[in-house]
Amino acid sequence: MQERVALVTGAGRGIGRAIAVALGSAGWRVVVNYQSNAEAAAETRALVEGAGGQALTVQADMGRGADRERLVQQTLDHWGRIDLLVNNAGMGVPKRGDMLDTTEESYDRVMDVNLKGPFFLTQRVANAMLQLLPQGRVQDPKIVNIGSISAYTSSTNRAEYCLSKAGLSMMTSLFADRLAEHGILVYEVRPGIIETDMTGGVHEKYDQLIAKGLTPIRRWGRPEDVGAAVLAIADGHLPFSTGEIINVDGGFHLRRL
Repeated sequence: MQERVALVTGAGRGIGRAIAVALGSAGWRVVVNYQSNAEAAAETRALVEGAGGQALTVQADMGRGADRERLVQQTLDHWGRIDLLVNNAGMGVPKRGDMLDTTEESYDRVMDVNLKGPFFLTQRVANAMLQLLPQGRVQDPKIVNIGSISAYTSSTNRAEYCLSKAGLSMMTSLFADRLAEHGILVYEVRPGIIETDMTGGVHEKYDQLIAKGLTPIRRWGRPEDVGAAVLAIADGHLPFSTGEIINVDGGFHLRRL
């Protein structure tokens, strides 16, 4: 167990950091991927190590193919295996506004980071796992995609983000179907309203909505809530499930009258 390696994208802060620390607390070796904030990634590394794990920081932009390849190769060069991939890295829309004014530049950038990047990173890691499995160098490999309630909840002022998360959900199903025969299980963890930098600008709005009962569990979600769900998957507590969506949303997904 002490040799298991997890690659967590976008782990410099927020949800990604909480996932990395949760894994570290269970003895995982964690690759802390970050796009630009090396200082934040170093803080995550220290937290992982303080929790009992080991960590390696690797810069890579999920929207760039060469960066994704370098991320995987550095992981394999350093630790020789990848037992768990967590596709967490993502971005919100550069600017919220009427979807009738959405630019192709904004659309392309969000889709590159939130969907294209995870797809081709997963493809690369899955192929590596398929090579490592017959050698006995990985243990029950898994892939976890961090989705969003925006996969099915319309927000017309950030249409490209919603589309990217809807696509990520289908991506989960596709890889789950393709990889199950090889013993590689794939899951989506779907957060709701989580208190992070990304939601900082709408904090007051959601404070009011939560207080009025937007979610049956009347509080903000915390990054640690998502980390706990990923750790449960990573530690093998859902061995007869794949393609499953784990909602971490305070019950937002329930249809209520």
